[in-house]
This record gives sequence, C-alpha cells and structure tokens, in this order.
Amino acid sequence: MIPIMERKSILIVDDDPGILNSFKEILEPEGYNVDTAQTGSEALEKCKARLYNIAVIDINLPDTDGTELLSKIHGMLPKARKIILTGYPTLDNAVESVNQQADAYIIKPVNPKEFLRVIAENINKQTEAEAVTEDKVIGWIESRYQETKRNRSPRTVPASSHVPEIEE
Repeated sequence: MIPIMERKSILIVDDDPGILNSFKEILEPEGYNVDTAQTGSEALEKCKARLYNIAVIDINLPDTDGTELLSKIHGMLPKARKIILTGYPTLDNAVESVNQQADAYIIKPVNPKEFLRVIAENINKQTEAEAVTEDKVIGWIESRYQETKRNRSPRTVPASSHVPEIEE
C-alpha cells in the first residue's frame, strides 16, 4: 500500500500569520509539505483539494470554533491526525477536543522541539495504523483465497474423456 504521500503534508490553521510562518519555518526544513489557512472556511477548501497527514488547528478562529473545524476535518480526512493548538487552555476545550477526535492538544507558546516531537509521533502513529490496515487486508485476501481453494470442487476432465461438440 502506498502511504498518503511520500513527503508528509501538514495543514496549519491559525489566524496569526506569525504563527503560520513560524510553523512553516520549523517543519519545512524537516521535510514536511506545509500548507496554511487563516480561517476555518479556508482550511475546509484546502482539505477538499488535498489529503493531509496532519491538521494542526487553533481553537480560536475568526469564523469558527476550532473544535467544530476539527470535527469537520475528521469527517473529510478520517485518517489524518488532528492536533488542537490553543493559547487559552481550559478543561472544557480539552474535553471537547478529545470528544471531537483530537489526537493531541498543544498549548501556546510552543517549544519548537516539543512541536516537532508531537508531529513525528503522530506521523508514526498514522504510519503504524496504515501498516496494520494493510496487514489486515492482506490477511483477509489470503484467507479468502485459501477458503476458495478448499471449497472448489474438482473440475478436471480426464485426458481420455470425450468432450461432445455443441450443435447449433
């Protein structure tokens, strides 16, 4: 099975251009393709046009709540890892993030090394999940093949048998 992309793609959604640029500067030298969006609607348009391995979503966006966007992106890209980013952590938004399928929760300001660790960890989890899925599919195909072989009735015709011709 071919991974989603050779170079892993990450979508960063934050209304602060400085944060978007900083994350690009951290991730691109590590070999990631990075797209950015400043609004939820822009992020959704990008998700329609491209697959992402990871979406990093700020919880406070000008046009939507980050957890609502998280849920929508999960529906569009169920295999992508989703990471919530916030400068205003609360128990409520942490719980809501988990309920909406967030894979990680990062608090601003972000330590670049910690950020890279979280990204790499989530890429690894996604790769492992793809490998497990691939192994399950291969196992299922092999079991169906063996079952088909066992259930086949012998259909060989002895060499000395005469096969009648069909009249028209």
